[in-house]
Amino acid sequence: MSNILLGKLEEITDLRSVWKDEARDFTPWLAQNENIDILGQTLGIDINVESTESAVGDFSADIYATVSNSDEGIIIENQLEQSNHDHLGKILTYASGKNASYVIWIVKKAREEHKAAISWLNEHTDEKIGFFLVEIKLYKIGDSQLAPQFVPVSIPNNWAKQTKSSNSSNNKDLERHLVRLNYWTSLNDSWDLNPEFAKSFKKRKPSRDYWYTLSIGTSEAVMSLLKLNIRNSIGIEFKIFDNKKLFDIIYSHKKDIEEETGLTFDWDRNDDRLKSSISIEKKADLDNEKDWPNQFLWFMETALKMKKSFLKYLFE
Repeated sequence: MSNILLGKLEEITDLRSVWKDEARDFTPWLAQNENIDILGQTLGIDINVESTESAVGDFSADIYATVSNSDEGIIIENQLEQSNHDHLGKILTYASGKNASYVIWIVKKAREEHKAAISWLNEHTDEKIGFFLVEIKLYKIGDSQLAPQFVPVSIPNNWAKQTKSSNSSNNKDLERHLVRLNYWTSLNDSWDLNPEFAKSFKKRKPSRDYWYTLSIGTSEAVMSLLKLNIRNSIGIEFKIFDNKKLFDIIYSHKKDIEEETGLTFDWDRNDDRLKSSISIEKKADLDNEKDWPNQFLWFMETALKMKKSFLKYLFE
C-alpha cells in the first residue's frame, strides 16, 4: 500500500486559458448535452437547452433552456470573471423578458454582495421563480483532462431539502434513463428498416433523454422523435427556433401539408416563447419491446413525410 502513487489535484484558476471568450467558447461548451447535464445534476434540475444567445429585446441571454417534460423556462448567464452589477442587472432583465422559472448565474468568483443579492431575491420572490449563483471551477491531476465542477454558492430557499428529498427516487430515475438509452439504441440498430429514412437522416449517439433529434439540413429548425411515457405515446416535433415568420409560412400551407402527408398535426405558434412547433403523437405500448419495431417504423415513415412536405414550403 505504501508504494501507491497518488496525483495532486490542481485547480486551473485562469479560466480564459481554456475558454477565451464567453459567447464563442464557454456558452457553446456548456450547451452540449454532456456538460449541461453536469450542471443539471449539481442543481437537481433536468435542463433541456432550447437556444443560445437567445434574444430578449435588444439584448441576448447566453442560454435559454427549459425543464425537461415541462414549460418552465431557465435563463443561464455566464461570466468568466468575478460577478458584477452589470450581469446582475442582465439576469433580472432576462428573467422578466422570458418569464423564467429559474435563473442560473455562473461566475468565476461570486462577490459577497452578489451572494447577498441572490439570497435576497430568493427570500422576496414567490415560489414561481428561483435564483442560483454558481461558481465554475476547473481541475486536473498531472496531465489528465480538465474536469469542471459547478459549485452553488446561493440557491433558492429550501432547495437543498427539496433536492435531497427528490434523491430518494434516484434509482427509479436511473432505471428510466437506462430504458430510454436502450430504446434509442434499438432505434439505431433498426435504422435500415426503412432504406429511404436511412438515406435521409443521420444517426446520432443514443442518449438517456426522452427525445432523439434529427437534423433536417437547416439551422432554423430540427425534428425530434419523442418517447412520451407520461402519455403512453410516441411523437414527432418539428421545432422552429425564434422565427415566427417561418412558422407562418408553413402554417399558410396547413391544408396542403395535411392532405399531402395524410396526417393531422398540432400547430403551436407559441407567441409567448421563442420556439414554435408542429407536432404529432400516436398511442404506443412503450413497455412492450416486441412492439418497438412497429414504433420505429412509424417514426421513420412519419418523419420522412414531414421532412419532405415541410421543407418544400419552408424556403419557398
